[in-house]
Amino acid sequence: MKSFLRSFFASLLALFVLFGFLFLISGFFFWQSGKKDRIAGHSYLVIDIYGKVLEYDPAPDILNKLMGRDPLTLQAILSALEKAGADERISGVIFKLSSSNTAGEAMMQEIRQGVKRIRKAGKKVYAYADSIDRKTYFLASCCDSVFMPPTAPFTFLGFSAASEHIKGTLEKLGIKPDIHRIEDYKSAAEMVTRREMSPEAKENGAWILEERWEMFLQALEKDRGFSEEEILRLMRHAVFTAEEARQNRLIDEIFYWDELEDLLKREEDPGLRVVSLSRYCLENPRKLGLGGSKKIAVIHAQGTIGGRKSGVSPFLGLMMGHKSVVAELRRAAEDDRIHAVVFRVNSGGGEALASDLIGHEVERTAGIKPVVVSMVDVAASGGYHISYRADKIVADPLTLTGSIGSISGKANMKGLYNKLGVTWDFITKGPMALMYSDYRSFTPEEKRRFEENHWAGFNDWLRDIAEHRGLPFSEAEKLAYGRVWTGRQAVANGLVDELGGLYEAAAIAKELAGIPTQEGVSLVHYPKKQGLLRLFFDGGIATLFRRAFHQLLRDELYEARKLLEKKSYCIMNPFFLE
Repeated sequence: MKSFLRSFFASLLALFVLFGFLFLISGFFFWQSGKKDRIAGHSYLVIDIYGKVLEYDPAPDILNKLMGRDPLTLQAILSALEKAGADERISGVIFKLSSSNTAGEAMMQEIRQGVKRIRKAGKKVYAYADSIDRKTYFLASCCDSVFMPPTAPFTFLGFSAASEHIKGTLEKLGIKPDIHRIEDYKSAAEMVTRREMSPEAKENGAWILEERWEMFLQALEKDRGFSEEEILRLMRHAVFTAEEARQNRLIDEIFYWDELEDLLKREEDPGLRVVSLSRYCLENPRKLGLGGSKKIAVIHAQGTIGGRKSGVSPFLGLMMGHKSVVAELRRAAEDDRIHAVVFRVNSGGGEALASDLIGHEVERTAGIKPVVVSMVDVAASGGYHISYRADKIVADPLTLTGSIGSISGKANMKGLYNKLGVTWDFITKGPMALMYSDYRSFTPEEKRRFEENHWAGFNDWLRDIAEHRGLPFSEAEKLAYGRVWTGRQAVANGLVDELGGLYEAAAIAKELAGIPTQEGVSLVHYPKKQGLLRLFFDGGIATLFRRAFHQLLRDELYEARKLLEKKSYCIMNPFFLE
């Protein structure tokens, strides 16, 4: 008994010490994050776009600080640009750019809109890049000037689309996919069913590339004065030194960072005054004359849709759980201080059930107060499923949306089991008992029933889309079966209402809520960041560390791949020496 008591009290003491240690560490970091250096006049906001770019990050700041990482988010960039436009202390913005970033083209386009707004407010915006590719140049081109150091690479290539196919790999492993797709344009299934793109997949890819090409040409003609003939000539040259890029008007000057600092600093100051994005995020927009007493909730829904709770999968990355998203929608619906909701969607889809449950809650919320969907890089398949029942849908011109179709089935693993020496035996009672067994393919009768059921569920969904979007079913069919559209195409065909980003969606939500145009509103973002101790009590700390591990591994692999793609004079490998 004494031994048990000693062990019990020792364990209890250890828990108190652990919680106390974590509490002190978290208190220290939050105290540090709460300390704000004073921002002097004539300062430049510096936004470094490098590495992974999320749409929104609800993780506690302490974990990011403990990991030595500060995740970059589109939301932070947009909020900072809005504040900088109204902040008299900020003379301008400097984007530190690298082609080693994961922001999609729609994200880049939304940042471009933020750049245009701040330039309209009379602030200068400069781009300083250590490497540029076509996507990064899409952002850089709308700045007042573009600078690079002398050894920075500039890659200016045409557009392409690629698809990965593992059918041959599965055959070597003895795995036979038994897949049913609705329908020919639902090309994600081709990864396991074909060795190359189908004609339908190539057709869909071609019209997406054509849209991207046209919008890219329009942007560079307006921003840098390039004609289509000049752009084609530059793309044939393909790779540029910094000096070649300057001679061809792709950039304006060649500077090292300290030389740029010397150029921008005021004569009476010893150096250039700069403010980091993380520091500037601490500024209260209300103190800059932004916002208002009435609130609009911005609910961020990102990642693969599946499961109940949002989190991180080691294989799929960010996961959007239906219970988590429904809880945020319900919170906004029941909060009298919230006058409207902007549902910010960035997802390529996932589980049909979870998508439908979220979509139902969107419709339920829209019955209480206005709900406007704001699509980011992608809101397709399940991402469109959770969107179409809102009052209005707003998409970026380069958003990928639609993909109204379905893929379902199973894999016959018997060949792999045989290679591994694994055998199964079965006892059954009643028909169809082994319909979903992975030890064999569907029988003809099972396949017929499976496909009938699959079509029935899909047609119910398509009828619901047609009804909500005010389309005849026959017209909805022409837009479905897996076809993917840009936001601009989706507005033209009726799947989306208007083009724009977060602030355009918020303006529509404000109007639907009956808030006067001249009255300011405050945007409140969900999910809220949770404190570390609450995460312990809610059981979310394991998810948080899984997320940190996933982020660390993914970022390191991404860095390694990007390094191998670049010219290098330092890696002692003859294949990379020049």
